[in-house]
Amino acid sequence: MSFPQSSLGPAAPKLGAALRQRHVTMIALGGIIGAGLFVGSSATLGTVGPAACLSYLVAGIVVLMVMRMLGEMALAVPGVGSFTEYARIGLGNWGGFTSGWLYWYFWVIVVAVEAVAGAAILQRWIPAPVWVIGLVLLSVMTLINLLSVKSYGEFEFWFASIKVAAIIVFIAIGAAYVFGFGHTGSAVTNLLEHRGFMPFGAMSVFAAVPTVIFAVGGAEIATIAAAESDDPARSVAAMTRSVILRVITFYVGSMFLIACIVPWSSIVTGHSPFVAALETMRVPGAADIMNAIVLVAVLSALNSGLYVSSRILFRLAERGDAPGALLKLTPHKVPRLAVLLSSVVGYLAIIAAIVSPQGVFLFLVNASGAVMLFVYLAIACAQIRIRHRIERSEPERLTLRMWLFPWLSYAVVAAIVGVLAAMGADPALRPQMMASLASLAVVSAAYLLAAKRRQSEGSATGYLSRMGVASMEGRK
Repeated sequence: MSFPQSSLGPAAPKLGAALRQRHVTMIALGGIIGAGLFVGSSATLGTVGPAACLSYLVAGIVVLMVMRMLGEMALAVPGVGSFTEYARIGLGNWGGFTSGWLYWYFWVIVVAVEAVAGAAILQRWIPAPVWVIGLVLLSVMTLINLLSVKSYGEFEFWFASIKVAAIIVFIAIGAAYVFGFGHTGSAVTNLLEHRGFMPFGAMSVFAAVPTVIFAVGGAEIATIAAAESDDPARSVAAMTRSVILRVITFYVGSMFLIACIVPWSSIVTGHSPFVAALETMRVPGAADIMNAIVLVAVLSALNSGLYVSSRILFRLAERGDAPGALLKLTPHKVPRLAVLLSSVVGYLAIIAAIVSPQGVFLFLVNASGAVMLFVYLAIACAQIRIRHRIERSEPERLTLRMWLFPWLSYAVVAAIVGVLAAMGADPALRPQMMASLASLAVVSAAYLLAAKRRQSEGSATGYLSRMGVASMEGRK
């Protein structure tokens, strides 16, 4: 069985295999647990109420299905290097080009946003301008990524470990509080008071999904890291089977406990609901503890953002969709130029955040708003096509299967389209949708130009080749 994909160059270098199973597992966990959970969840709780835990559950299920699709494709068609390449295999070169470049754009913007967020936290303790701290943070993470993939893996392993430990401790303390340890009265009444469990109606649960889905996204990072592990197939299989279910438990469990402990109407958007819950439970130093954990989450996102964006550039260069110079590796198998280019874009975005926060930077952030959904939609459509091809020729390849195929796959496509439609219908999210569509249009136009250039170069090469043959025959 053959799949349509661009051929690699004859001398395409190979990345290393320094990551271990523990690295990939924690990278998957760390990719999802970020500042969006610790701080961004305040907006969801404020607009949905206690039912916000259901919004996270719905969004988590959608991401879980996408990850199951990726797991199936990764084991059936191994060795592609980046999960966006499955869009190329299933949908053609346009799918691989657009998915790769959109995903790269998403992460370089995340790098800039997280650098600014981390700088704002550190400014509490370091008397320096936000942009200076942000640039220093980005420089440190760039240096870590330039050293070796193992250095990235080790830092991310410990960053993720701290985040996971913090969530587990919070759930343990919160559950003990809810069940009556350390206080009198029932905290569960907060679920039903203040206009009930769904104060804004059942539709508010689904209306919040477009925002929430970006918080629970990021586990696909592990499929990229798995390509540099000692056992890619085992790493991907383990990640797709268990990690996402654990993360859904973390999100839904923590949101449910917060709604039990703190009246949802008292939660302030932009302020961590975890801090509010810890202060309600009278945990000493709650604000400082949570600020430190959020800082770890920010550093983790910076670390992973640079890693992922550089590897996506490397894979695009392999396929001829990015400059060939990005394929050069250091002795430690690091694509140095790809890392540096991604960090330079991050520096420019940080400067834009300081110079024009409501102009250029806001547009850049909005233009990445629905990008992840576009990529997930391409992956879901590609899985359907690839699965049909495999079933017709080599069904034995399907060692890990998408549940209830094809109906559940179709349901995932419908759900993602529904979320995009909800973004377009929501006045608050519509600017993100329109700007993201502009991003898709720009990347698609770039693909058409690149394809046209290749066609022209191919025609010119063919013409010169034919002329060379003719002249040789003439000399004979």
